[in-house]
Amino acid sequence: QVQVVESGGGLVQPGGSLRLSCAASGSIRSIDVMGWYRQGPGKQRELVAVIHSDGRARYADSVKGRFAISRDYAGIAGYLQMNNLKPEDTAVYSCNVIGGDFGGLSFDSWGQGTQVTVSS
Repeated sequence: QVQVVESGGGLVQPGGSLRLSCAASGSIRSIDVMGWYRQGPGKQRELVAVIHSDGRARYADSVKGRFAISRDYAGIAGYLQMNNLKPEDTAVYSCNVIGGDFGGLSFDSWGQGTQVTVSS
């Protein structure tokens, strides 16, 4: 079983920055894809950014040029640097990891989410 925990959310003024962290633990052989998703008030969950094990990253058009996704060297922790935040970025941000465990099984695990509120 793989556990995922996010941290780093909070209240920030428009134009400010936050850095979210995603920590995965458990029987992890490899994480192939790590992604950040968000769900704003009254909205459906949407993909924010995703990074593959080879470093390829993809972003939602709404965050390109403002957000940056990264992973640590071991590949089991990830980050979402969010700059120039806007009120429309307000949402619960969740981390998703997809990979394989030491038992030869695949996993697709989610964290509980961390609240990001952008308001003056």
